[in-house]
Amino acid sequence: MNLFPISIDAATFVNAFAQTSSWVQIGFFFLIWGLAWLPIAIPISIAVKWKPFAPLELQQKLPLVASLYAISPLILWGSAVLKQVPFSTFGISLDTDLFVSAGIGLGIGTIGILILFGVQTTFGWIHWRTENWGKWFAASLPTLLLGLWIGFTEELVFRGFFFGQLASDFWVGAIVSSVIFAALHLIWEGKENIPQLPGLTLMGVVLCLAFVQDQNSIGLAWGLHAGWIWMISSLDAAEIVRYEEAAPEWLTGVDRKPLAGLLGLLFLLATGFVIMRSL
Repeated sequence: MNLFPISIDAATFVNAFAQTSSWVQIGFFFLIWGLAWLPIAIPISIAVKWKPFAPLELQQKLPLVASLYAISPLILWGSAVLKQVPFSTFGISLDTDLFVSAGIGLGIGTIGILILFGVQTTFGWIHWRTENWGKWFAASLPTLLLGLWIGFTEELVFRGFFFGQLASDFWVGAIVSSVIFAALHLIWEGKENIPQLPGLTLMGVVLCLAFVQDQNSIGLAWGLHAGWIWMISSLDAAEIVRYEEAAPEWLTGVDRKPLAGLLGLLFLLATGFVIMRSL
């Protein structure tokens, strides 16, 4: 007697999954990603004494982020298998176009941050500690590599996969994926990151625009993202920028975080305009 009259073989499951809605596939991906990471995250969290939604120091954050991001391509590959699509569907094909676009994005992102800080310098809101240029050069390469790695992973997941599933309706896909992209930053930064949520959401929308403008490739968005991380992280690490007390936080950013101020939001809007007009 067959006690399990309903049986589903692998092929049937794959076919059924491929026909489910994009929302189900997105939810399934994040569920599997989280479950796969949990056995790795728990011992690391204990070792670095971290609790979710609590602020993290860089030395605490790196092993957690590294372990989470290291497994994401494997989970995405599994998703591609279940969806019965090539991995390149997620906006990545290892050809020269990808790296050329990434290089262009890196340049735009880097120059944009320098312009943002240049405007604040002009108004006397920040002061440059020129004696720390040596520290900046020392921090430049590690933060560039960090920016390239984090930018690649987050663009592959949030633009290539997440937004890519919903791209038929740009604004729905861009806003939903960007809101979730922004909210997930609270895991690492806690309530201290709340002032940056509007800026992070707008950043996500601009990166979705870059993805579409680059023919549904993550190259341009990857470069932009990496350039922003590189410049801000390297300047912070070198402690080369000092905000004057008179600098208005509502303009320059709450707690001196660029995306938590009006100038940061205007900077993102200007970046989006440049992408739309020049590419």
